[in-house]
Amino acid sequence: MVEAMGALIRICAVAAAVLVAASFGLFAIDKAGEGKDKQVEAVNEVNKPTSAPSQLEIDQPAPPPSVERVREARHSGPREYIDDADDVLLTPFAGLVDTDNVWAQRAVPGLLGLLIYGVGGMLLANAIPERRRKSVDWRESTS
Repeated sequence: MVEAMGALIRICAVAAAVLVAASFGLFAIDKAGEGKDKQVEAVNEVNKPTSAPSQLEIDQPAPPPSVERVREARHSGPREYIDDADDVLLTPFAGLVDTDNVWAQRAVPGLLGLLIYGVGGMLLANAIPERRRKSVDWRESTS
């Protein structure tokens, strides 16, 4: 039973770390693709209603529900599942950074999530004692 608990914690730690890393990677891919569309966005900003959320609000981790609906409309189904899982995992760290830099808003909670869930989870799993197995010397008979 104890071995199963350690294995379960390892699987959860790896899954959480992969989700956080995947979400940040997809965010970085989106931001890299936005460079070529920057001028079009600048023109659209002038004509956009003021009630719509800004790109900064959409890109932040764990956004409020109104911004979440806009983000859901922009992303595909699997991408939104990854972002939703990331939002749940990074909610405790989302308010730690107070800046307009979207990279800092995503990187700091992401790194904290990787440290806490990935490294911390693996350390916890390794700290769980394993049951000692009886070692049999090769010279001893097993019959």
